[in-house]
Amino acid sequence: MSVISALPFLKPVHLMSPRSSPGRQRRHTLPASEFRCLSPEDAISVFEIEREAFISVSGDCPLHMDEIRHFLNLCPELSLGWFEEGRLVAFIIGSLWDQDKLSQDAMTLHKPHGTTVHIHVLAVHRTFRQQGKGSILMWRYLQYLRCLPYARRAVLMCEDFLVPFYQKCGFRVLGPCEVTVGALAFVEMQCAVGGHAFMRRNSGC
Repeated sequence: MSVISALPFLKPVHLMSPRSSPGRQRRHTLPASEFRCLSPEDAISVFEIEREAFISVSGDCPLHMDEIRHFLNLCPELSLGWFEEGRLVAFIIGSLWDQDKLSQDAMTLHKPHGTTVHIHVLAVHRTFRQQGKGSILMWRYLQYLRCLPYARRAVLMCEDFLVPFYQKCGFRVLGPCEVTVGALAFVEMQCAVGGHAFMRRNSGC
């Protein structure tokens, strides 16, 4: 059994309509809500959400289309998408890193023997924002990482105004990030995900 199929928090969540009953569920329909790792086929939907979310705020995207495809080919197991009735509404893309601090190389490289998960981007479709989906998705992603034996911590870089959001998700500030994009400066943050043997034993991992 794969790690993904064993994790209860990555399995589809079926929501019944008010008119339905346990004995009378809809047939031949997509799950109302589903969490799964992304694939290269999801790249266009990912980029459309990311472009709308970031360009109006920062003027650029964390990942361009070729980089999205790059990471979804190399390490799709470090991504997570939230789908509503088959439509992507939010996602996270990560890769492995093997240094204490992020550097410019971390923006494009995946280090297969690393123990740090670098979260490149978290984005939510504009029509699904202000509903708590970003924090729910991050919680599920961190729970998933805790079931990966090689993952010890998750790191990310963000602008100052996003620090409180990620602190609520369990991240702590490491300090200024060495990576800059144009005139933009970032804060580097981390969240420990390793050393959760009890949780792994009791979550089907």
